[in-house]
Amino acid sequence: MGSASTAWATHAASIEAFAHATGERADAAHDVAHLARVVAMAQKLAAEERASLDVVMPAAWLHDCVHVPVTSPDRPRASIMAGDAAVAYLHGIGYDATLLNDVHHVIAAHSFSAKIAPRTVAARVVEDVDRLDAIGAIGIARCLMLGGQLGRTLYDAADPFAEHRTPSDRVSSIDHFYTKLLTLVDTMQTESGRREAARRTAYMHAYLQQLRSEL
Repeated sequence: MGSASTAWATHAASIEAFAHATGERADAAHDVAHLARVVAMAQKLAAEERASLDVVMPAAWLHDCVHVPVTSPDRPRASIMAGDAAVAYLHGIGYDATLLNDVHHVIAAHSFSAKIAPRTVAARVVEDVDRLDAIGAIGIARCLMLGGQLGRTLYDAADPFAEHRTPSDRVSSIDHFYTKLLTLVDTMQTESGRREAARRTAYMHAYLQQLRSEL
């Protein structure tokens, strides 16, 4: 498994409870179930990539502790705001102060829209696992759930797969595959993440082929 996790083991229950409380205020794609999946995959990848669980685990639980709507102009700052809030919370419960800067960086860098390069193994792990949860079967479900919540159509009736226009996820949920989801495989930072992303991306391509055949 990842490197020694004394700080995490000491505070795990408190951090999980805090994360659950903040997750209950999230949107359809960033709920407590999302947090649980990210945490489980983060623990797996941390072991494979030899990342510190003392940094990875609190960051995985708290990476979405501040919720900014996807349509908000502040969305690119959401991960930095979450990092600030997470560090303030961890400081308040007496988490090892020498780890807080690393936790903040992991949370700030995980976001697709923030465009902050991950500098540490822990940051690369958490960025990968958060993006993995956006693709594959779970990713498709999250995309369609959030699209419904935002009032987006499933597809553009005149050009469902954006073959004769520039795709826009403001148009439809299927467009979001082309603007973001199918590109995430190329952003993976770890070897473990790349392998899993390739498998999940292949599933999404198969889904689109099935959808095309049905339409």
